[in-house]
Amino acid sequence: MASRYRIAPEVDALLLSFPMHFTWEFLQAPLFRSMQDLSHFEGIRVCLLATLGDMVLVLAAFWLTCLVTRTRHWSVRADAWAVAVWLGTGLFLTIAIEFLSTEILDRWTYAAAMPRLPLIGTGVAPLGQWIVVLMIVFWYMSRLSANSTE
Repeated sequence: MASRYRIAPEVDALLLSFPMHFTWEFLQAPLFRSMQDLSHFEGIRVCLLATLGDMVLVLAAFWLTCLVTRTRHWSVRADAWAVAVWLGTGLFLTIAIEFLSTEILDRWTYAAAMPRLPLIGTGVAPLGQWIVVLMIVFWYMSRLSANSTE
């Protein structure tokens, strides 16, 4: 079954998520005060760097899910546990990075328009990014996997 897979599932995860993360970074840029004074090209550079960081998180979530499910092809027949690990890892890492970057390292700041979670103060847009993008990527990967094993 796995030997008939088109390409490495990690590559699928990266190829599928990159354009969505890159687009999301642009769409949420107005919600970051630190983006408001940047030139157009500097804004593109910042969004690209953020997207590359997102790709590292995608790989971390993917590989942790591989460890838990004991297969790199977990999206073929993923159960609720695999999806929870995939999604939970992305959310946990996002919360940690957002907290570290906004509260401790002062790498970026949220604009007043950014809705934030109570208590931890994480922006809703970055969390939404990881829910929406990871679930679309999972859905699409499961379709690719199912088609490649028929």
